[in-house]
Amino acid sequence: MRYLAVIAFLLLAIASGCASPTSRFYTLSAPSPTGGKASGPSVAVGPVALPTVVDRPQIVVQTGANEVRLDEFNRWASPLPEDITRVIAANLAQELATERVWPYGQSTQTATDYQVRIDIQKFESTLGNGVVIEALWTVRRVADDTSRSGRSLVREATVGGDFDALVAAHSRALARVSGEIAVAIRAP
Repeated sequence: MRYLAVIAFLLLAIASGCASPTSRFYTLSAPSPTGGKASGPSVAVGPVALPTVVDRPQIVVQTGANEVRLDEFNRWASPLPEDITRVIAANLAQELATERVWPYGQSTQTATDYQVRIDIQKFESTLGNGVVIEALWTVRRVADDTSRSGRSLVREATVGGDFDALVAAHSRALARVSGEIAVAIRAP
């Protein structure tokens, strides 16, 4: 009997050691809709371009000055360019107090007042430290085909050392980038 108990224990130990880690999926967070005006400016956000190194399902973490790690078990729930577009659109809707903001190409609207194009130059993540987002963006007023361009460089510390804190820091950083874009849209 004792022999069978030892074998059962060893089999259980082996089986639990072979269990694969559970994957976790993340999305960037956007503010809740605040019921903006239907008469505010209409804005199409996108396209958003990303560096190839981070444009993948895995969350990419900086591990050194010249080294990154693709985390196979901590992933983006949707393609990162789409998630960034969604969050910036929601942030702009709140900043501009309008409900007429949507991701480019995902609306039945044929004309907009503004189009915002974003080229993310850096989207760095360091666990337990913070994030860096560097974005070049252009706001084009469709009516007269004039543009304003800008560059946002945002560093945001994490509040914790896990992936939840890392993704939350990216969401806060994108809110700051959105604020700078909103200033350009409101400018005369």
